[in-house]
Amino acid sequence: MAADSDMEKTEDPTSKKLSEAAEKGNIARSQDLGTALVLLGSSLGILIYGTELAEATLQVCRRLLSLNQKDVQDPTMMSAASYAAIAAVTPAFLKLCLVILIAGFVGNTLLGGFNFTWYGASFRPDKLSPLAGIKRMFSVNSLIELVKGVLKVAVVSGSAYLLLKLFFDDIMALSLMTSPDDIAASVYLLCWMFFGLCASTLLIAAIDAPYQKWRHIQQMKMTKQEVKDEYKNSEGNPEIKGRIRGLQIQMSRRRMMQAVPTADVVVTNPTHYAVALKYEHGKQRAPVVVAKGVDQMALYIRQIAEANKVPIIRSPALARSVYHTTELDHPIPEQLFSAVAQVLAYVFQLKVYRRGKGQKPKALAKDLPIPEGFRH
Repeated sequence: MAADSDMEKTEDPTSKKLSEAAEKGNIARSQDLGTALVLLGSSLGILIYGTELAEATLQVCRRLLSLNQKDVQDPTMMSAASYAAIAAVTPAFLKLCLVILIAGFVGNTLLGGFNFTWYGASFRPDKLSPLAGIKRMFSVNSLIELVKGVLKVAVVSGSAYLLLKLFFDDIMALSLMTSPDDIAASVYLLCWMFFGLCASTLLIAAIDAPYQKWRHIQQMKMTKQEVKDEYKNSEGNPEIKGRIRGLQIQMSRRRMMQAVPTADVVVTNPTHYAVALKYEHGKQRAPVVVAKGVDQMALYIRQIAEANKVPIIRSPALARSVYHTTELDHPIPEQLFSAVAQVLAYVFQLKVYRRGKGQKPKALAKDLPIPEGFRH
């Protein structure tokens, strides 16, 4: 049962799998959304720039239809007329094309975003497989596409019927008009009816776009084993990472043990905590923690300090405070300057006394000045 569970695609796709699929052109796309926005953009473009385009076309027709036989036989006149016709129609036509281009770009990138790849255009033998084609023909997706096709016909046909019913009186009134008012009115009605039919396709797109998004996620779903394998490949094998961490900890401990003999003092708890401090006057702004540890590590630090005759000072509160507030190889915080300064002053005086060059220092105060927020 556990093996079957691992083989079932129940996990959401990872960002890595989605990005790899996008590189191959496999992203969520809705053809109905793109088609709907292209049609809607075309109808809007005609409504906005249709009058300008119609007037330009009318001027061209008038100019070309007014040419006489002499003009037709004159190559210069015909060339000038052709250039004039193109110059008159081109601005409005380019504006209409720009609107359609923008609508097409938005429609095809609104779902899934912009994605360009040569993978989809590359030759692959599986594209020529008859068996794969038959499977696609009789798949569930083909059935859904058939239902969508029937729905499109129903929606567009219903919209056309409603539009004809809505504009029926206006259409019948065209027979009572005279030219050119009847032509202008008929074009106006056609534009609005075309816009209504195009807008009806948005209903299909509103259904298809979420479905395509959901379908893409379902196709990209992964098994639990695939998720585990991807994590291992991207993040590294947990066992190997654990071993590396262990080696790093060992190396860090080894460096600490090598730094203990160079310390000026080791402050202890006395059994659970130990921190080794070093201060070089003129080179360091504050004493630095060169080693620290608890329990067994604290015992090692004390043993090395004793073997190398590094002074060991018993100050439980200061040892805990330094251990919890200062990282290895970092200076102590300013709030502990006063307490550590007293410890270092006592140690330096004790060294001078042992050399026979000074008086025996007074015993170190039991309650060192440690701020309340730094007590642990």
